[in-house]
Amino acid sequence: MTQLTAILEQIDHTDPAAYGKTRNFIDGAVTRLSPYISRGVISTRFVMERLLERGIHPQKMNKLLQELAWRDYFQQVWVHKGEEINSDMKFAQQNVSHREMPCAVLDAQTGIEAIDEGIREFYQTGYMHNHLRMYVASIACNVGGSYWKTPARWLYYHLLDADWASNALSWQWVAGTFSSKKYNANQQNINKYCYSTQKNTFLDVSYEELAEMEVPEILQRTCIPNLVTRLPENTVNEWDPQLPVLLYNFYNLDPLWKKETKANRVLLLEPTHFEKYPVSDKTMDFVLELTRNIEGIQVFSGEFDDFVQTFHPEKIFFKEHPLNRHYRGTEEPRDWMFDVKGYFPSFFGFWKKCEKQFPFR
Repeated sequence: MTQLTAILEQIDHTDPAAYGKTRNFIDGAVTRLSPYISRGVISTRFVMERLLERGIHPQKMNKLLQELAWRDYFQQVWVHKGEEINSDMKFAQQNVSHREMPCAVLDAQTGIEAIDEGIREFYQTGYMHNHLRMYVASIACNVGGSYWKTPARWLYYHLLDADWASNALSWQWVAGTFSSKKYNANQQNINKYCYSTQKNTFLDVSYEELAEMEVPEILQRTCIPNLVTRLPENTVNEWDPQLPVLLYNFYNLDPLWKKETKANRVLLLEPTHFEKYPVSDKTMDFVLELTRNIEGIQVFSGEFDDFVQTFHPEKIFFKEHPLNRHYRGTEEPRDWMFDVKGYFPSFFGFWKKCEKQFPFR
């Protein structure tokens, strides 16, 4: 689903009450909007306002707004901490055995049926339920002994909703480097939320036993995933030097941004960006399909400086993002759900500020 009309319908069919009650279950009433928020097609604020237009009181969608706010929170951390999110944020990760990842996770062969099925489906669809992401991260880091960054890059690579802030900081939260304790889940927990009935696995133990467990044999063989991005060919063949440039990228594919402005619209895909944050062919195809919502957009695969040297644009406009700081031109703000800015050590400190701005409170 990549057409804007279908994305808007998806928002309109969202049931905040059902989401709040069922979101942790593998078949819960989740929104499936994350890929479009991550790619900047819609914003968290856009989603909130569209739900409010349906007459839904904010208190009745409190849990959904809170989960949307997590995304803004992670982005604010990235904005204010920059490269620091690529290292342990608060505490050094404990009990690290290696900086690779268990091959059993990579190959969907952990022996935990719900996990393996979820990973296989993930490879096919680019989607993984958030609770399942936490399970996978816990198995890789807290049971398998991986330092969080390699498996985090693997997950990001395949996600259609790849957002490095949300991804990296969520892995750090699970691994105990961005939270006061590690997140663990045993087989009983997985069975409850994935509707499985499996027993006698390495996770079929108490939480006390899980915390003291040696790395299970099935997780001992480690791998480094091969993560390479293949960029599309340049398609810039129509150029008006009299018009300004609207610069889009992996994190901004907003079809409504300056929609009425006559401009050269360019999707900039920088090789250095994707060397550091690689994504799969499936994800890149998804990006290119989403650009169909932006009339007249053309693709430039190359660095920002190369683009400027090639076309010598007089005016360049782009949206703010931590990965755009080397751009030159006019930076415009992106939408946030609430006017709460800055670094907060905890989400709930951030959320308390957000709650004070609830509309119709």
